[in-house]
Amino acid sequence: MKILVINGPNLNMLGIREPAIYGDATYDDLVSKIVNHCTEKGIDVVCSQSNHEGELVDMIQQAYFDKFDGIVINPGAYTHTSVALLDALKSVNIPAVEVHISKVSDREAFRQISYVSYYCFETIMGKGFDGYIEAIDVLEKKIKEQGNS
Repeated sequence: MKILVINGPNLNMLGIREPAIYGDATYDDLVSKIVNHCTEKGIDVVCSQSNHEGELVDMIQQAYFDKFDGIVINPGAYTHTSVALLDALKSVNIPAVEVHISKVSDREAFRQISYVSYYCFETIMGKGFDGYIEAIDVLEKKIKEQGNS
């Protein structure tokens, strides 16, 4: 099983950016946690991050050609603005779970819409880095149920 974990803008600044919301652990800490979990489960995982919307679209499209079985995506601020990410997810038709470190639903009014949620079969938020682990486990179960891996 191959899973792609995509992180959007400013997630590379974890540990620096708003620690009261995101904590003091770094992006490298997040990647290590994900890789360790996937290694234990025998899942091949690739973690990617970009601050650029077009690069995120390219990552999603490349997941199709690289035959990924599932996508975990934290679009960051593009969650609330990017129809392009939604369209990219729809175009590749790969099962996807949306994840957010903070509880977005309790934050500013402009954060209440998520375009990618129109495609993702589940959204996990407010669980910190553990939300990624839950997202991977939920995705693994869905992929196995579909008989894709």
